[in-house]
Parts: sequence; C-alpha cells; structure tokens
Amino acid sequence: MTPVSSVSKFEQLFRLASGLDVDKSDLKRLDDFISRKLYDLLLIGQAAAKANDRDFIYPWDLPITKGLQESMSRYRELRESLDLDAVLGDLAGQPAMDLAYGAETEEKIPDIAGALVVSLAAVFKVFDPNLKNPMSEHWDMAFRLYDILL
Repeated sequence: MTPVSSVSKFEQLFRLASGLDVDKSDLKRLDDFISRKLYDLLLIGQAAAKANDRDFIYPWDLPITKGLQESMSRYRELRESLDLDAVLGDLAGQPAMDLAYGAETEEKIPDIAGALVVSLAAVFKVFDPNLKNPMSEHWDMAFRLYDILL
C-alpha cells in the first residue's frame, strides 16, 4: 500500500505539471500505467540489447522519444521540491526480463517514471485545456493513446 504522503506528492506533481487535481483513487491507475509503460520500454530495450549481443539493458537501448526526454527534463525541474524518486522507483517495480539492467538503467527508472507522469498530465490537458479532475474516460483515452504511441 502506498503511504498517504506519497499520494499527496503525486497530487502535487499533477498540480505542478498541469494544474490537475487527482486523488488517492487515481493512484492505482497511475501505478498500473507506470508499470505497463516501463515494462514496454524495457521490453524493447531488451530486444535492442540482444540484437547488439549484450547481456545488460543500457539506457541507450530504451526507445526514449524526444517528447519523453523533454518530460524527463520537466520532471527533474519539478522533483526538486517533491522528492518522488524513491516513490516512483517503488511504484515502477522491476519487471522480470531475460536480461539484467545495467546500473545506469536502474538509476534512470525514477526519471523515466516521472517523465511518464508529467507527460500523462500534459496529455490530459491536450484532451481538455479546462480539465481540472480527470475522469475514467480521460484515463482510458490517455492509456489507449500511450499504447498506440509508446
């Protein structure tokens, strides 16, 4: 179970990133989203590492897009006041892969997870610039969009 203090940090991150209000009930959706998308990125990274005959997944194996890189930069700016790295690392978990992660990759997981959160908050605002509290249909549309693009 995620501590209440972590929930409030996620609420703050969404508010800072896009002016959105999310609550404790949204945390399960967010947790599932981060886990699924990190797994997807690591799965493609694993394929790249195998194709290059390596035994470890390195950061350059991950298909990090320009937009996700920009969201990582935005997350790094915001995390200064939130200290979410440990929480994101816990939420993200470590999906089982055939290959191990390089230490550099493990260190990047909180930044990638943070970028996913920041980019998700931005996507909600693209759906509706006046949105204040994402509803189930917003979450579902965002998840479908990420499944198509990432």
